[in-house]
Amino acid sequence: MTDTPVLELQGVSKSFGAVQALFEVDFHVSEGEVMALVGDNGAGKSTLIKCIAGIHPIDSGEVRFAGEPVTIHGPKDAARLGIEVVYQDLALCDNLDIVQNMFLGRERRRGAVLDDPTMEQMAAQTLTSLAVRTVKSVRQQVASLSGGQRQTVAIAKAVLWNSKVVILDEPTAALGVAQTAQVLELVRRLADNGLAVLLISHNMNDVFAVSDRIAALYLGRLVAQVKATDVTHSQVVELITAGRSGGVSSPEANGLPAPGNGNGNGNGNGNGHDMNGAER
Repeated sequence: MTDTPVLELQGVSKSFGAVQALFEVDFHVSEGEVMALVGDNGAGKSTLIKCIAGIHPIDSGEVRFAGEPVTIHGPKDAARLGIEVVYQDLALCDNLDIVQNMFLGRERRRGAVLDDPTMEQMAAQTLTSLAVRTVKSVRQQVASLSGGQRQTVAIAKAVLWNSKVVILDEPTAALGVAQTAQVLELVRRLADNGLAVLLISHNMNDVFAVSDRIAALYLGRLVAQVKATDVTHSQVVELITAGRSGGVSSPEANGLPAPGNGNGNGNGNGNGHDMNGAER
């Protein structure tokens, strides 16, 4: 893990009408680390990753990539920088095989026809580089794969394109114990291969199993960004539910007003939902 941030947000704010979804968020993730992003429903996690991915434009603040200020107008801009997002629904097509899914929308061509041999070789090499052994053939249809194998394919698809930052949205939410262990091993392997990994999760066991640092959001404010070894499960839960934990961090320490006393609306209507409809 290096000390130089690959992706850095400085004073990023985002509103939806009168609802303040993010309030002056300072955040960074570095090469070779897993940063866990935690927070209750409505804390702003979905809004934050969608701002990074170019789905939502930021209202104010600055995004820096590899030390340089950047403007991300859309997902294509994020992809060109090397930012890939694996959403919870995975966005895989059941009727296509692994190779076709990994190259969907980015197919390689040889003249007027698809270059299937090259795509198959690249897909196999990517899975091998990630030490994936649970997939028998890259020509298996996704419909025949287990939940853990589907998650593996989605992650492999994200790292196929020389990614530098991989964002994983609840990658183990629908998995059993054995499949969760496989996916967490893969997450750790991504960081060990030099990628910056942003892990969004509600599962504290998963967070402490693989993360190097933990960032906690509370009502759109980043209330802590600490090493995983410096906090306990209960302290992280306090940060998620109350926005503070004794000795760890507090809104005042970040120069922010206490939760509920800031702009008067918390994250808007207090119903635990982001304005864009997301519940995370």
